Amino acid sequence: MPNIKIFSGSSHPDLSQKIADRLGLELGKVVTKKFSNQETCVEIGESVRGEDVYIVQSGCGEINDNLMELLIMINACKIASASRVTAVIPCFPYARQDKKDKSRAPISAKLVANMLSVSGADHIITMDLHASQIQGFFDIPVDNLYAEPAVLKWIRENILEWKNCVIVSPDAGGAKRVTSIADRLNVDFALIHKERKKANEVDRMVLVGDVTDRVAILVDDMADTCGTVCHAADKLISAGATKVYAILTHGIFSGPAISRINNACFEAVVVTNTIPQEEKMKHCPKIQVIDISMILAEAIRRTHNGESVSYLFSHVPLKEGNQSRHDAAHILDCTPDLAIANGLNHETKC
Repeated sequence: MPNIKIFSGSSHPDLSQKIADRLGLELGKVVTKKFSNQETCVEIGESVRGEDVYIVQSGCGEINDNLMELLIMINACKIASASRVTAVIPCFPYARQDKKDKSRAPISAKLVANMLSVSGADHIITMDLHASQIQGFFDIPVDNLYAEPAVLKWIRENILEWKNCVIVSPDAGGAKRVTSIADRLNVDFALIHKERKKANEVDRMVLVGDVTDRVAILVDDMADTCGTVCHAADKLISAGATKVYAILTHGIFSGPAISRINNACFEAVVVTNTIPQEEKMKHCPKIQVIDISMILAEAIRRTHNGESVSYLFSHVPLKEGNQSRHDAAHILDCTPDLAIANGLNHETKC
């Protein structure tokens, strides 16, 4: 892949390396450091003139420092004459502050969008935005990828009783996401209505739907302190569910989250690696990780080559390694010879 450079911020170097490996590229040379007064300094260590630049930085860890680092990296590449700069932000920071829900509240997601645009970003690639309308905060193209295909694959491969399960949303806001997954699996769905007294504290929960003698799978886009999903799990068990799984795109797991998960009745809590999970997995054996690096890598490849990204909304890219003619034919739903003739193009319908 000529004329492409991938740089990693300091928030999630492991994911950046997996993306680069998947594309058969080396990560670009970049040095990030802080001065003694805590100002962020970024030095791009190679030429980016005329290149298609992708900067991978997730909204996790020291979020404010990482956001500032991303803005400086974008600007450094832009003023070094990069032809296009794309910010790959697996977990979009400040996504929960997307509307003015009370007097004098800020719309911080819009502010972040403005900052990214002003810094020089030409394109944004992100995953499972907390609210899809955040795409409208930008005047530049935004590709909001979905973890749903990878989640469906995990459910089919790891939950034996998936044909008799119920997909549950822990709040009314996630109903659309849950109904989409339930339709694809051809199973029932339920939702839990919650009433909050204040942020991060749930007052009362009401289950709408039947989970008696069935496996319940809680699906949400993110979990922070895990109060909601743990309360929801207790509610589902008390309503007669045999097992409870939680599948979350962004596992933030701050504050008491890990101890809550350990004490809750989950069979497993499944998250993607949009946020690093290695340390949390050491303290919580229930956490399992779905690797989404191949989805982001394929989005980068397709964007660079000017191909459609919409294929990724309903498919998981092939795993790494050479696929046999028969594997390719199975995916293309045609004969092996036709698969080879079509150049293993997944979108070709034979």
